Amino acid sequence: MGERLQTVFLRLFEVRVFHHYWLDEGAVEFSAIADDEARTSRLLTYDVRKVLVVEPSAGTVQLIAGMQGIFRATGLGIVVAVPQRTAVDLDSTFEFHVRAAAFDYTAYTAMTLRPQTVVDVADPADGTIHRYKANVPVLSNLTGAGRGNGAAKRLFLSTEYAGSTAGDGVEALVTSGNQVRQLTGDPPGAPFHVLGARSELPVYVHQGDVPAVVPPAGSTGAPPRGVELATITRVRPSETPGVPPDVVAIIRLAPRRSDDNAFSFANANGTVRTPTRVFEMHLRNRWTTRRYRNQRDGSITSADASPTPLTYFGNEGTDRSPRADALAVERDSNDPTRVTQLISEIYV
Repeated sequence: MGERLQTVFLRLFEVRVFHHYWLDEGAVEFSAIADDEARTSRLLTYDVRKVLVVEPSAGTVQLIAGMQGIFRATGLGIVVAVPQRTAVDLDSTFEFHVRAAAFDYTAYTAMTLRPQTVVDVADPADGTIHRYKANVPVLSNLTGAGRGNGAAKRLFLSTEYAGSTAGDGVEALVTSGNQVRQLTGDPPGAPFHVLGARSELPVYVHQGDVPAVVPPAGSTGAPPRGVELATITRVRPSETPGVPPDVVAIIRLAPRRSDDNAFSFANANGTVRTPTRVFEMHLRNRWTTRRYRNQRDGSITSADASPTPLTYFGNEGTDRSPRADALAVERDSNDPTRVTQLISEIYV
C-alpha cells in the first residue's frame, strides 16, 4: 500500500486591499458603520478583484516557487502560504504590482488626477535608458504605520501622515493636530474637508507614499517622484526589472522590520511567525461639490455649499446622486494649472 504524504501550509502573510468608494456608507467609514449586520455584509459582498489586479513580480513568482509556496488572489486582497517548515530568506523581498481592473477606476479614486506619465531618461555616462513612471506610490511593511497595540494592532502599508507642505496638491491627505484633511483644491489657500481624527481612521494611500526619483547624474527629464519601470542597456536591450507600464501602485514586503517587530512576518531564524501578519492598503474615494443643472438647457440651478464623498453606498443610490464619471475640474482663470475645486455635475 502506497504511503500518503501530506504537506501542512502556513500563511506567510496576507494583504487586504480596501477601496472606500465600494465600502463606505457616504461619509461614514465602513468599519464605523453602526449596524453589525450591515458592516459584515459590506465586506462579504466586496471583491477587490473587480477593481484592481494584484500580481507578484517575476522575481517574486520565482521566490515563492523556490519555497514551494502558494500565491492566491482573494476577494479581500492576496495571500501567500508556504510549507510549515519553510525557512524564509531574511534578505528577500516580495514585490507585487497593482493595476486597475475597473475601466472607471480613476473616476472615483483620489490621487488619480496627478499625471502618471511614463518617461525615458538617458544616462549620459553610458547611454542606459531608465524608464520612470510619475506619481506611483510604493507601500511597504518597512515604512508602514501602525494603529493600536498588541494583538489588536492594525498594520497599514502606507507611511504615517505628515503636515501640509507647499507641494501638496488637490486630494492630498494632510494633518493638522489630530485631524486628517483631504484637500479639494490646490494651494495656495487650498480648500479641504476634515475626514476625522487620525487615531480613528485608516492610514490611506497618500502623496507621502510616492518615493523620490534618483535619476542618473547629469540626466534630465526624470519626474521628481515615482518609480523606475525598467532599464534598457545597449548590451542587454531587454527591460529590467519589468514593472508593467500600467502599474498604479507597488507593494514591497520584507520578512523582518527592525524598528517595529509587529510588521515582521518571519522570526529571526526565518521561521514563519504566527499568528499571520495581515497588512492593509486603503484607497481613498474622491470628494466633490455637487452642482445641479437643468437637464433641458444645462443651466445651473443650484450648488452644494461643501463637498461630499463619492461612494457606491449612501450617496449614489438616489436620483439626485452624481455619477462617478461626471467630474468637472475647475481651474483658476489666472493660473490654469491650479485646481480650485472638483465638481460633480448632476442633471435634474
